[in-house]
Amino acid sequence: MRLKKARRVRLLLFAALSLALATGLMGYALRDGIEYYRTPSQVLSDIPSSSEVFRLGGLVERGSLVRSPGGEIRFRVTDGAASIPVQFSGIPPDLFGEGRGVIAKGRIAAGEFMASEILAKHDETYVPRALAGSAPSGQGTR
Repeated sequence: MRLKKARRVRLLLFAALSLALATGLMGYALRDGIEYYRTPSQVLSDIPSSSEVFRLGGLVERGSLVRSPGGEIRFRVTDGAASIPVQFSGIPPDLFGEGRGVIAKGRIAAGEFMASEILAKHDETYVPRALAGSAPSGQGTR
């Protein structure tokens, strides 16, 4: 009887150690993949160093979007309380526009956010084109 109990204890100990090791390895593997974005208010309350790369999230402020012929885009990201000027060179996503959600990855330089990548956020009120005409007011494709 003691032998069965000893085996059971060893098996439980082995399972617990294996689970702890697997959890530790998963956490180690995901440490660089987890990135949260900061709002303009958070950035302005605790200004990061110019070498820190982070994500800035909010809405593209209406009336602030300026596209230059060279492909440079300037706009302001706001969270309703504060806004930060952003500069981006490249091709923006299709859903990018004024009043739309955006997440920009980059760094702060001379009071301006220099974005290396921008991602447009879509709203949750998607309606297929076939149903857009029968959608309640305020909803539809954009």
